[in-house]
Amino acid sequence: MTCRDGREGSCDMRGGSRLARRVAEKLARESDPQMQLRGVQCMSQCKRSCIVSLAAEGRFTYVFGELDPDDDTHVDALFELVSRYSKAAEGFLERKDRPAPLQASILGRLPPPDSQSPLVSDLTLAET
Repeated sequence: MTCRDGREGSCDMRGGSRLARRVAEKLARESDPQMQLRGVQCMSQCKRSCIVSLAAEGRFTYVFGELDPDDDTHVDALFELVSRYSKAAEGFLERKDRPAPLQASILGRLPPPDSQSPLVSDLTLAET
């Protein structure tokens, strides 16, 4: 919510709050919303703000940055991301499977603790 995007002087609120407002407004217009919004004051990514995280039980968690709160394509991409995420096994999306505005802005992808993904393996001391 407190992310700065360099437009605080010309806008009535910080970039993070503007992005949250834009997403909330679009969500309110949806007839069957697929997501729940929660605001986080700071996600410690000042150099790549504005930040969004996507998480669900038993699914990969994604963190995206450098979103433009005033760009409709970024807001629309978040909704497309949720749709694709909800259909993918464990929510796993390769770069090519994410909407174009979110392909290069990923900050992290974290597997669920009980992931069956081939990306995740148990380590032994001999393998480290």
